[in-house]
Amino acid sequence: MELRGPEPLGSPAGRQNLGLWTAAGRRAAPYLVLTALLIFTGAFLLGYVAFRGSCQACGNDVMVVSEDVNYGPGPNSHQGTLYWSDLQALFLRHLGEGSLENAIRQTSLRDRVAGSAGMAALARDIHAALSRQKLDHVWTDTHYVGLQYPDRAHPNTLHWVDAAGRLGEQLPLEDPDVYCPYSATGNATGELVYAHYGRPEDLQHLRTRGVEPAGRLLLVRLGVISFAQKVASAQDFGAGGVLIYPDPADFPQGPHKPGLSGNRAVYGHVHLGTGDPYTPGFPSFNQTQFPPVQSSGLPSIPAQPISADVASLLLRKLAGAEAPQEWQGQLSGSPYRLGPGPGLHLGVNNRRASTPISNIFGCIEGRSEPDHYVVIGAQRDAWGPGAAKSAVGTAILLELVRTFSSMVSNGFQPRRSLLFISWDGGDFGSVGSTEWLEGYLSLLHLKAVVYVSLDNAVLGDDKFHAKTSPLLISLIENILKQVESPNHSGQTLYEQVAFSNHSWDAEVIQPLPMDSSAYSFTAFAGVPAIEFSFVEDGQVYPFLHTKDDTYENLHKVLRGRLPAVAQAVAQFAGQLLIRLSHDHLLPLDFGRYGDVVLRHIGSLNEFSGDLKARGLTLQWVYSARGDYIRAAEKLRKEIYSSEESDERLTRMYNVRIMRVEYYFLSQYVSPADSPFRHIFLGRGDHTLGALLNHVRLLRSSSSETPGAATSGVAPGLGFQESRFRRQLALLTWTLQGAANALSGDVWNIDNNF
Repeated sequence: MELRGPEPLGSPAGRQNLGLWTAAGRRAAPYLVLTALLIFTGAFLLGYVAFRGSCQACGNDVMVVSEDVNYGPGPNSHQGTLYWSDLQALFLRHLGEGSLENAIRQTSLRDRVAGSAGMAALARDIHAALSRQKLDHVWTDTHYVGLQYPDRAHPNTLHWVDAAGRLGEQLPLEDPDVYCPYSATGNATGELVYAHYGRPEDLQHLRTRGVEPAGRLLLVRLGVISFAQKVASAQDFGAGGVLIYPDPADFPQGPHKPGLSGNRAVYGHVHLGTGDPYTPGFPSFNQTQFPPVQSSGLPSIPAQPISADVASLLLRKLAGAEAPQEWQGQLSGSPYRLGPGPGLHLGVNNRRASTPISNIFGCIEGRSEPDHYVVIGAQRDAWGPGAAKSAVGTAILLELVRTFSSMVSNGFQPRRSLLFISWDGGDFGSVGSTEWLEGYLSLLHLKAVVYVSLDNAVLGDDKFHAKTSPLLISLIENILKQVESPNHSGQTLYEQVAFSNHSWDAEVIQPLPMDSSAYSFTAFAGVPAIEFSFVEDGQVYPFLHTKDDTYENLHKVLRGRLPAVAQAVAQFAGQLLIRLSHDHLLPLDFGRYGDVVLRHIGSLNEFSGDLKARGLTLQWVYSARGDYIRAAEKLRKEIYSSEESDERLTRMYNVRIMRVEYYFLSQYVSPADSPFRHIFLGRGDHTLGALLNHVRLLRSSSSETPGAATSGVAPGLGFQESRFRRQLALLTWTLQGAANALSGDVWNIDNNF
């Protein structure tokens, strides 16, 4: 056999073959180019879709998880990849297996006043319940705190006083167990004055009408502001004591809904703060050497709750001018006059006791970021039956523990750790949670991602409200679109709230008030938090903080829909936990605070002319706000252009995002002197609210400015330039510090401020 090589190119055969190949190439070239273009286009589109699905901070403000984002199972799991829809279905399937209604009923039947034997028994039962689940850690923290209780041997009293100052007839205080924890003890005697809700503007109105609050006992209505704020305002105006009653006008009764009895008084603590007021800023562990200080929020005047029936007796004795129309209540046969009226003598004999309280913890460790905690908690204690106050939250907390434990057994493993907590001492002003924050503050501001509160979650079924940090608003919107309404079939919660108001956040979102159990997490520790509630439309749940807060009454108010509403709460909270614990990039909208600053600056702009006339300016605040906006946009672009698979980079971004709330704690004031250092939510001279109240003095005297006394403005003093400059510096450099921290490393900061 002869082996022949290829024909030389120069030969006739070679030239013929070359011509054939050239002609074929010319004919195929367009098809090859088109094929390559199609392959490139397809690959580009697939890559773009995958990248957009993985980047949860892309786009404008709303950070969402795409349906195709996968959640890898743990190494011991026999299940394949879990997608968001898989996790959602897994959660809802296991959640449906529990019995929330029975747990609420059983919890409300147990005696669980903080420090009682019944509470100790319930704490053991909850610890045992957590230990039975698939949790990585279960433990208890005990604190020794100062709580105030009524003295059964020497109950509080209220007497008429005659013109000679002698005690007359004793007025009935129907239930000696109803009192105001942390009221000043002792006696107060003075003429009676009706002061509406006891707000600073109400007391100022009395002065403008010639009725002086100083030295008098004030009769104020329950509602609008907290017990503690009412007593603090009365003290600032020089009042001698405060009586707080529930007016029927504030608790309207429907034809088929129960109402508060006329002989029921309402319980409420009067410490203007949170935690143990006898160890402010310090944790109340047994070994702590307490400094000899008390919280500045403790009142120096006595306060006592009374029933509507007793208030009616007092109002009938009042003389003086008729109260304004908007001050009129609905106590039958009682003319609403400002007073003053006859003399009264109030005696408060509450006793202080050092009391052990126990917080109970359960933890599911995260896979990738176990040192970052998503925290959810519920108050366990209650002064009365506490069905709405704490039984609902406790039942939902235990159900979520059981549900997530079952999910872990079926392949779910969160990226971040989940921390479930049952709090003690909540009825005394979030004592258990605040003491925990104080004890671990240096750790928690680095590790706690978000706090979700289950307290007061079911007070009705008509409307949904969320008291929260701006960082969580976009996530709340997304979750509302995932949860079905408990009383509007076929609608999501978002569709329910957006139906009546297209600006859904104006309908739903509220700032965290001081009496919220989530307040300390944000205002003290710098952790974004949320407390949400279902409420009645136009009606307040009338039994909160009374002995009528029973399972039966809550069931009647909700017309039998308690199980459905509690289930909706559990669904909303559970899906929040999944997103917060398992999204690769934390779904916190760090750009929102730029809008918050702009809104507050709008209030200050009104006084720019007055300031300019004094040679003062707000320019530095505007500049700091601009730096924050630019830093937020820069971070958003960095995230957009990054690779989600880069774990190191993702963790760096998450650390910057989760600490945004902490950046708004003023670093220029002492936590011991000003524990609530948040410049938007806090209390003290460093806050934007205090600056605004001070600037208002440019157009009025201190005595004419509502809120001036409680914001720290000394009575009788007008605008003070030196104080304004200090306030402006505190605010500006906290805001500028937040912008710098959000920018990342020091070499990335624009220092041309």
